[in-house]
Amino acid sequence: MDKDNFETVLPKIASIPLFSSFNIKNKDDVEILQSVYEIITIKKFKKGDVIIKEGAKGDLCYILYSGNVMISRKTPAGDTIALANLSSKEDVFFGENALITNEPRSATVTASSDCSTLALSGKKFLELCEKRPILGFRVTLYLAREMSKTIKATNNDKATLYEALFNEIEGNYE
Repeated sequence: MDKDNFETVLPKIASIPLFSSFNIKNKDDVEILQSVYEIITIKKFKKGDVIIKEGAKGDLCYILYSGNVMISRKTPAGDTIALANLSSKEDVFFGENALITNEPRSATVTASSDCSTLALSGKKFLELCEKRPILGFRVTLYLAREMSKTIKATNNDKATLYEALFNEIEGNYE
């Protein structure tokens, strides 16, 4: 895939949750998405290529344009566990934290087939947000909501694990 024209890529960009608050029937929203398109680069990967490496710093957020990827991470014991298998048909993106932070990557993303991505630089994205504050607001609001959901789910998981551990310990002393 070369960098297709904007009209071809627009539906893909607008379909991913990160940009879904932008309406492709609204002229102002389309102009904002056009400015996002202008800073996107195409990155192609072969099956088995590591796109993102857990623990590495990275500046790119990826929209999966075609193909499939696997997301995995290491356990504290050093074992690798698969977290998700994603397809471009699912309108997915990954590495989105790179848009707002320089923190190390939290998982590894590996191409499970040949794939093409639309890559968005965090630095260029922030520069664009300076010019188009509504872009920054909407994307940051989306990311904040998703992080809130993640925190709530993590807290629930911790409570469940704590309760299971407590019950296991309590059962050993009866």
